[in-house]
Amino acid sequence: VNRMDVICHVITKLELGGAQEVAMRVVSGLDRRRFRPVLIAGPGGLLTEEAHALEGVDVRLIPSLVREVHPLQDLRALFELVATFRRLRPKIVHTHSSKAGILGRLAAWLAGVPCILHTIHGYGVTPAQPLWLQHLVIKLEWMVGRVTTHWIAVSQADRRQGLEWELFSASKVSVVRPGIDPTPFAARIEQAERDRLRAALGVGPEQLLVGTVSCLKPQKSPEDFIRVAALVCQRMPAAKCVLVGDGTLRPQIEAMIQAQGLQDRVSLLGWRRDVASLLKAFDVFVLTSQWEGLPCAILEARASRIPIVATRVGGSAEAIIEGIQGTLCPAGDVKAMASRVCQILGDERLRADLRNGAHELPEEFTIQETIKQYHSLYTYLLHATRPAEDVMKLQPNRL
Repeated sequence: VNRMDVICHVITKLELGGAQEVAMRVVSGLDRRRFRPVLIAGPGGLLTEEAHALEGVDVRLIPSLVREVHPLQDLRALFELVATFRRLRPKIVHTHSSKAGILGRLAAWLAGVPCILHTIHGYGVTPAQPLWLQHLVIKLEWMVGRVTTHWIAVSQADRRQGLEWELFSASKVSVVRPGIDPTPFAARIEQAERDRLRAALGVGPEQLLVGTVSCLKPQKSPEDFIRVAALVCQRMPAAKCVLVGDGTLRPQIEAMIQAQGLQDRVSLLGWRRDVASLLKAFDVFVLTSQWEGLPCAILEARASRIPIVATRVGGSAEAIIEGIQGTLCPAGDVKAMASRVCQILGDERLRADLRNGAHELPEEFTIQETIKQYHSLYTYLLHATRPAEDVMKLQPNRL
């Protein structure tokens, strides 16, 4: 069958984030002899330009697809998605993130798409929501689950949670990691180059650098990072801290830095595209998330061989071996995180061991492996959902 199957990936917004980067890497990595990739997203993401630059990927923006719940907009987005799918006639629609997941799968079903997949990058149900809303989101996920051919979880934790909520049965879900390309992170760096990088961040040779890379939004709890930073700076005169990333909570974070008098010790770097080099300047990597799927930032820090202190949420425990790459603390436990950070900063030998430790990032966390697994899954599902007459055509005549 020499017909290229159209595969549409749908995501709410191409902002800087793990789910977005994975979707983009997958569409650009698909085998073009088999698949024709289309990427569909709402407007206004920081990665939109980059997506348009992807070789051979058809990018479509749906203006009414927005993250906030907005019944009229959402209805319009649903109709626009249905119309798009009817035109493109994809064999597979593969959705990411909660909003695009619900509207995209519903639209695919209405448009008669034979195969509908959804990747859970952590659930849209969060501890920050009131209970009624949590129940509503689970109910919606369950309903849309009825038209979902197959689910993909980024962590065993999300798979277990979905089975518990009865969103899917065990045979309808696969765990595929959101991989990264470890090469730029694993590249070694000369001490002189590291010193230059640190000097550019205002960190002297005698100082120690604690950093995070995350969107400044409630999920990532950047306020906790500032609380950890305040305790660490108090105890360790040589410590400095940086936050790489931006987002809605920036004004609160700036106010907290002022209020704690940390202007000289904590800096906000905003979004940066040179994260692989920046990480090499860190002495400790901290992630204070309240909930997660499987954070790519942890994989990047791990590939960079930096000691990690993170919260035990989502798939974090699957990506870090406790005591080898770092340590996990309960979400919100600022004191525990600060004391772990101080312990690592105070132990030069431990930092050196971690940096020189030969722990390669396991293959399951690489983007090559992610693409390979998506490929086999697509091929299997396309075969399983082909109408009978197609399958008959594929078989030689048995006379």
